[in-house]
Amino acid sequence: MMSPATSLMPDSPAPQRVVFVDDDPALREANSQTLELAGMDVTALPNARAALDLLTADFSGVVVTDVRMPGIDGLQLFRALHERDPDLPVILVTGHGDIGMAVEAMRQGAYDFIPKPYPADRLLATVRNALDKRRLVLENRQLKQLANDAGASLPLIGDTAVMQRLRRTVRHLADADVDVLIEGETGTGKEVVATALHQWSSRRREHAFVAVNCGALPEAVIESELFGHEPGAFTGAQRKRVGRIEHANKGTLFLDEIESMPVMLQVKLLRVLEAREVSPLGTNDVRPVDLRVVAATKVDLSDPAQRGDFREDLFHRLNVVTLRLPPLRERRDDVGLLFSYFLSRAAARFKMPVPDVSDGVRAYLRAHRWPGNVRELAHFAERVALGLAEEGMEGSRTRPDHTGDAGATLPQRMERYEATLIRDALATYRGDVRATLQALGIPRKTFYDKLQRHGIDRAAFELPGD
Repeated sequence: MMSPATSLMPDSPAPQRVVFVDDDPALREANSQTLELAGMDVTALPNARAALDLLTADFSGVVVTDVRMPGIDGLQLFRALHERDPDLPVILVTGHGDIGMAVEAMRQGAYDFIPKPYPADRLLATVRNALDKRRLVLENRQLKQLANDAGASLPLIGDTAVMQRLRRTVRHLADADVDVLIEGETGTGKEVVATALHQWSSRRREHAFVAVNCGALPEAVIESELFGHEPGAFTGAQRKRVGRIEHANKGTLFLDEIESMPVMLQVKLLRVLEAREVSPLGTNDVRPVDLRVVAATKVDLSDPAQRGDFREDLFHRLNVVTLRLPPLRERRDDVGLLFSYFLSRAAARFKMPVPDVSDGVRAYLRAHRWPGNVRELAHFAERVALGLAEEGMEGSRTRPDHTGDAGATLPQRMERYEATLIRDALATYRGDVRATLQALGIPRKTFYDKLQRHGIDRAAFELPGD
């Protein structure tokens, strides 16, 4: 079966398979030659029985059959194939008196009919259209199967060896009930993997998957968010609050961007991991918790230079099992498959038909390095679904455009390059300020000052419905 990755990013054209059924040897030979000269892989058969013996439901091509044949005729062949696979394109070749029957067969699901006599280009055009339809049907089937394998809403999609190993490892670890540390660049799908660990485990039946982004919560509230508090624990604490850790009891606690956790809380988290108990603010009570902890980081915590203020003992406690998620540039063969999945999902979300993929988009999928990884690819697919692909490709340049630099001073060139990098980050993260700030590594005020200086409208990078 031809994969979406192959169809979107082909290194060489995939074979276009056609089964041509006709009991007339001369017509069979002439039409086979026409199709072969057009680059198709043709299997010519003298009768319907031979076709039924050969064809299976996963046949990747199309069938062209004459209607008038001895024994099993073309209409009977169509109906038998339709029972095996209703989406298999069957093209009927009819004489003048058979057109009415052919039209009725189309109502029943036949792809098309060609009345005799017909020019070669009529046959070629119909077969090519049918092959395109067959390719899309098989791509969608594969995507659905991959989604089922990954767990419905958990698109751990990829045919590369590294993704196949990752799926096997996640399934193996799901019920092992050990804490897991996930390492990967921004946008590689760390939360997707964490969710899969929960959904594929027995804990999914007990309690929730509780996610906490340690980098998004202000330091003043993160302790209360994680550990909870009793009334009067601090100014403004009027009611009891169950913390995220306690809320995850019997379930899974996902700590994203764990490297951003304040140092003062790391000691308390270490206690939770070692004793499996939590003490809310404002009380001496110790409450046992039964939970799996999955932490995610975008830096290598085993490297002291990258670890920074992160406690080494906490790292070793989290590092029971470590999963490393590869960046998209290390599994480029998955780009086409992922893009097909995200494009179909985006079209459904926007209630639009799945658009044709232009040659420009195909070239971009091959050439772009995807610094924002799977998240960037998903956003690009949404722009393609909305017909904004050209703007997305323009806004997501990964290299500076030196057009017009002739005669410019070095400071002017640096200004242009800076503006390009800011637009690149905004396009990657669809105008999300926090993610863009994180990618650029600059303070919020500096970011807005630069937007104003370069005349960049952040809102222009947001998609409708975000």
